Amino acid sequence: MKTLPRCFFVVTASSLLGFASLAHAATDADVLKSFSPYSTGMPSFAGLTSGMKINKDNVDRFKEVLDAGTFMMVKNGWYEIKTTPTTSFDVVPKYVEATRANLNKTRLGEKPGEIIAYVGGRPFPEEPQESDPRAGEKIAWNFRYGVGETFTIRPVQWKYRDLMSGKVERSLLVNVHALKFKYRVETPPTPEIQPNPSNLLNATYLMVNEPMDLKNTQLLIQRYDNDLKLDDAYMYFGFQRRVRRLSTGQTTDAFLGSDTMIEDFGGYNARVSETKWTFNGTRNLLLPFYNHNDLALSDEYKDPTGFRYVAFTGQGGCFPDVRWQLRKVYVVTGVPLLPSHPVSRRVFLFDAQTNTIAVSLIYDRKGELWKVGLLGKTHPDFQMASNKGAGVPIDDSGTMIDVQAKRCSTGQFKSFIDPKLNPPSFFQVQQLRSGD
Repeated sequence: MKTLPRCFFVVTASSLLGFASLAHAATDADVLKSFSPYSTGMPSFAGLTSGMKINKDNVDRFKEVLDAGTFMMVKNGWYEIKTTPTTSFDVVPKYVEATRANLNKTRLGEKPGEIIAYVGGRPFPEEPQESDPRAGEKIAWNFRYGVGETFTIRPVQWKYRDLMSGKVERSLLVNVHALKFKYRVETPPTPEIQPNPSNLLNATYLMVNEPMDLKNTQLLIQRYDNDLKLDDAYMYFGFQRRVRRLSTGQTTDAFLGSDTMIEDFGGYNARVSETKWTFNGTRNLLLPFYNHNDLALSDEYKDPTGFRYVAFTGQGGCFPDVRWQLRKVYVVTGVPLLPSHPVSRRVFLFDAQTNTIAVSLIYDRKGELWKVGLLGKTHPDFQMASNKGAGVPIDDSGTMIDVQAKRCSTGQFKSFIDPKLNPPSFFQVQQLRSGD
């Protein structure tokens, strides 16, 4: 019997790994199912009716449609969930068109963090399968290359609270700007903002306006198109009047004394290559998706435009007073690859239609639940008139609850989808110095 050379097995293993990422060729039907998951009917669960409230007295009946962290908090009597009918959050048509036009062009590289031939739209619109060992990674890439090219929160009303007493320990007023530089399909210039000499994928800029001791503190994160390349992150401290480059480890520190890490922003704000991703299945779960204008909104702030923020409720005022929908969800576990990372794993709930993260469970190095992050999403047609038709789910409220330290950091957002608010010059190191 002829012996095959060792290189045959190396090449074959490599080829099989690449083949696994293309085991199912996506079709137009997959694209339709990906962006219109409710076209054939809305999800349901026995005993769950629209408008009902889930509290500590009846939560056991609905454990199957709640993540473990939210179930625990409702069971403790900290929060009562108000439900609303499932609605479609239709994605901007040009993003769907780009997905269809580039179907099956994108594939995974051999290493996590390597993606090949991506040019626009949702890279992997096919239904994820638990039999696919890289399905979780594909969902992460769909999130990384998600819909939306510009986003501004001006401002975030950010409070640090004691979960048990409700005492507000700190209040901040913060502006947040985000811009996608590449793979743009709707907002000119497309497909890329030029010049882009560093080959950035996107960037985020944050500036603190209040309180005075933090005023003009600024953060800039530049993420490269090459996911294997470390982000550049810079902080500017107004009282020092100098820019400091952040080390990788500082993105997992408590940001400005809050319960949130830089890495937690938006549900997950690190590179795909920094995490091992595992797809845990598709479920129908309750998520904080709603129409902003249908809520009982806060009268705490007197915005000159008449805009009213989401109110907070529950134990310590730590929970957004919003509605939750039963939605199709991809459950994904992310395990940080850095051995010294303070997190042992995260469990993400990805909304299947929008591929955004609405709930994240964060576990400490002992494997115990540490924090629960909730990010409330409003339909853009039912918030500010200027956002109508944006085709992007809008971050409208947020909270990070430290269930061990019994603290929380809450955010009430005034969010805009307006490219005029995000000139590319905002996202350069020079802006940090000029913003003072």
